[in-house]
Amino acid sequence: MNQDIVLILFQIVALILAFSVHECAHAWTAWKLGDPTARMLGRVTLNPMKHLDPFGSVLMPLIALVYHWPLIGWAKPTPVTARNFQNYKRDDILVTLAGPASNLLLATGALILLLVIKHAVPGGAVAVFTAMALAMHYPGVSTENLPALFPIALLLYFIILINLLLFVFNLIPFPPLDGSRILRHYLPYNALAIYDRMGIFALWIFMLLAGGFIFRTFLYPLQFTFDRILASL
Repeated sequence: MNQDIVLILFQIVALILAFSVHECAHAWTAWKLGDPTARMLGRVTLNPMKHLDPFGSVLMPLIALVYHWPLIGWAKPTPVTARNFQNYKRDDILVTLAGPASNLLLATGALILLLVIKHAVPGGAVAVFTAMALAMHYPGVSTENLPALFPIALLLYFIILINLLLFVFNLIPFPPLDGSRILRHYLPYNALAIYDRMGIFALWIFMLLAGGFIFRTFLYPLQFTFDRILASL
């Protein structure tokens, strides 16, 4: 199978996992804080069929992969009935943060597993470093005679890359991203009415104008830290 197609398939699997964990974290946290809405709708689950949005979770990521754009997308929003919370502002912020936090935890878990493979499995270091090079599209990467665990190492490294991207992307304070739900708690009423009407087109305009700065400032240093840990430990 063509190598590019294989890499796309691995990234799709990692992205679907990231979406499922993200939305499940929202739903589980809301349930624990007193709102059973998402749980009653079956959203406290890692089953991707409960969370995926046909356009945001499938079509948009496929377009991004084909044209080598940053792999971003979205799942179906987790329904939250905030009046069920005992402390509306605090609990709504906690539920919001649960999604990005779950992506960061998933990336950290993948990093730990890659370190285990690197040191505890014969040929593990070769599998890990080849996975890193292939995922980053370095030229001239040999895929001959790789250890049997190489596909797992490749998937785990894509899990790191995609979850770090979603962690940073979702904290951007523009509707409909998670960061906007936090910021709106601190806006005055008049500003809030305008803010809520901005919509997704304002987000795309912002990303075109400032996306490079956001990624250079937050995503790339975070990714470099994970890579440094993986290479040096």
